[in-house]
Amino acid sequence: MIWIIMILFMVVGGFVSNRLKNKFKKYSKIATSSGLSGKEIAQKMLEDHNINNVRIISVAGKLTDHYNPQDRTINLSADVYNGRHVSAAAVAAHECGHAIQHATSYQWLQMRSQMVPMVSFSSKLMNIIMILGLIGAGVLKMFPFATIILVFVILQAVVTLFTLVTLPVEFDASRRALIWLKSANISTPQEVNFAEDALKWAASTYVVAALAAAAYLLYYVALLKE
Repeated sequence: MIWIIMILFMVVGGFVSNRLKNKFKKYSKIATSSGLSGKEIAQKMLEDHNINNVRIISVAGKLTDHYNPQDRTINLSADVYNGRHVSAAAVAAHECGHAIQHATSYQWLQMRSQMVPMVSFSSKLMNIIMILGLIGAGVLKMFPFATIILVFVILQAVVTLFTLVTLPVEFDASRRALIWLKSANISTPQEVNFAEDALKWAASTYVVAALAAAAYLLYYVALLKE
């Protein structure tokens, strides 16, 4: 059963990821009417929200864009940082949405940030237990099967809660981005529609992750009841 769940979400996740890449590739070929780069758009959005303590930096990779609340940095991939296209505008504005959430003490972002250490610990411990189980380590045989599954339920519950908390954080950041792009007079209505489409597929990756986490949790709970 667990393999069916894994394969199912690998297929769905692969489809969504592929669609996301295609959308961003498509919209990266459409220049913004403003001519602003991703960095310049991010800087303007921050200024419009009176945020002056956040740095905008370029990072390696593709689709590696993220906001780091610990050091207050908006990290944009090179193509977004330097790009003067719709995809760059959408991503830059979205990451600024997270910076605005931080500045306004958005409760879901605060909750997600507080959960990061717990999620990291839970994921690492689950991997260790799985590896020990695969190599038939005697240490696991010291515990009843039900106890091991109970531990998995608890750890997976933490991971699942984190993925669920992430959803409002990501959707709200996109909402803020689109509202600003519409009101800042730097994007045409068509550009905003394209940006909304791209961000919709980006958000879909988090939805798939949440559904997968919930499916794994239900599977472990079912094992516990057997």
